[in-house]
Amino acid sequence: MSIKAAADIKLSGWNGDQVGRAVSSLLTYVGKQKDSTNEMFDDDETIYMLIALKKMPMVGRKDKPVALRIPHPLVDVHGAEVCLFVKDHDGTGHKEVKKRVDKLEKRGGINKVIGIHKLRTKYESFEAKRKLCKMYDIFLADDSVMPSLPKLIGKSFFKKKKQPIPINLKSKDLAAQIRIACSSTYLFQNSGTCMNIKVGTSGFNAEQLDQNLHAALSSAVDHIPNKWFNIQAVYIKTAESVALPLWQCLPESVSRIDASTSGATDAAKAKKKVVEAKPAKPAAPEKVAAPKVPAGTQRPKVAAKGKAMKKTGAKKKAKAAK
Repeated sequence: MSIKAAADIKLSGWNGDQVGRAVSSLLTYVGKQKDSTNEMFDDDETIYMLIALKKMPMVGRKDKPVALRIPHPLVDVHGAEVCLFVKDHDGTGHKEVKKRVDKLEKRGGINKVIGIHKLRTKYESFEAKRKLCKMYDIFLADDSVMPSLPKLIGKSFFKKKKQPIPINLKSKDLAAQIRIACSSTYLFQNSGTCMNIKVGTSGFNAEQLDQNLHAALSSAVDHIPNKWFNIQAVYIKTAESVALPLWQCLPESVSRIDASTSGATDAAKAKKKVVEAKPAKPAAPEKVAAPKVPAGTQRPKVAAKGKAMKKTGAKKKAKAAK
């Protein structure tokens, strides 16, 4: 896997001078921030390249990172603390790997070999996993145990982007496998439209950052659907700084908004929603029409009633006369 350069960038309007100015500005900003805060510790800040995509990749999250070769490694392979996760059986199988590592020159840069059984028992608590994450700069893992690692290592590794890097322990040249894994940067594929890739630290000079950035971008595009056509923008930033634009393009579809009518339209839409939200009044019960009286029956009833009233009145008069 060869290291790519600025000539491999296929973005229309990509300006190398703009990239150089943004890189220099970011390094100047980080330097001023350190001076103003009087930091006691001389830890370098990580610098990221952010790639914004036009369309979300229709793939699920992948915990196996993609290696991207860069000319200037993020850590010194011989000075970094490296931990290797391997497959074992009841805490004994990893001894064979330890023997292979011991035979390598300077142990291949490996400081610690941990079996899966020990990882599951000794580092079960959240605090133990967090401490393990802080102890080492790089974590490698036998590619055969990669599927079971996410549950065992916990969230701390993913927050710090220290997910284990897979290597093939069956390879004849194990030292080369370790060297390439430690000297690469990595693309962590997810289902979102933003990708963060480490391209250097504040201890790098502008030229080193520039070369790493071009190499990482040219390699990362091979793992993006529709490649260069799906890139919306490219930025550079630290964890705390604003994102400085390196390249941007307009969205594919732009909708025009009329400022004079937008307020009235929004009010009308809101009113319509309120009206639609009101519950409908219950329907009034239907009036039942009274049955019609057959012809010839109503008058006799009234006449009969009148005769009865007359008789009652006559009787009362007769009683009164007596």
